[in-house]
Amino acid sequence: MKKAGVICFLLFNLSLVSAQTIESGSRNTAGYIKSDGTIENKSHATVGYIKSDGTVENKSHGTIGRVKSDGTIENKSGSTVGYVKKDGTVENGSHSTIGYIKDNGTVENGSHSTVGYASGIKKEWAAVAFFFFKIE
Repeated sequence: MKKAGVICFLLFNLSLVSAQTIESGSRNTAGYIKSDGTIENKSHATVGYIKSDGTVENKSHGTIGRVKSDGTIENKSGSTVGYVKKDGTVENGSHSTIGYIKDNGTVENGSHSTVGYASGIKKEWAAVAFFFFKIE
């Protein structure tokens, strides 16, 4: 029985190692994005998923949208709700700038105020976490 407990403990900790931390503007942990696209809040409760094909799901695996390879973000009906440009600019569906994801992982709102940090996370994934799942 002890052996099973130790294995579970090690597997849980290994899963944390592969997760990138999402931090608030004050550098407090706000959540995590695991290498498989699982989005967790700061308590490690799953709030959603970003699948390898770009599908965005809620915690119950219901499809809520899609991140296309060109940075377009769509809702589940296929309507465009946002864009993540190659330079990290995040726009809503009307092309109004709502934020920025910097190369160093700093996340800014449309006024260039820092709202968080997502170092080592794909810009598209960071945009989905901060601007669409509202993890802050």
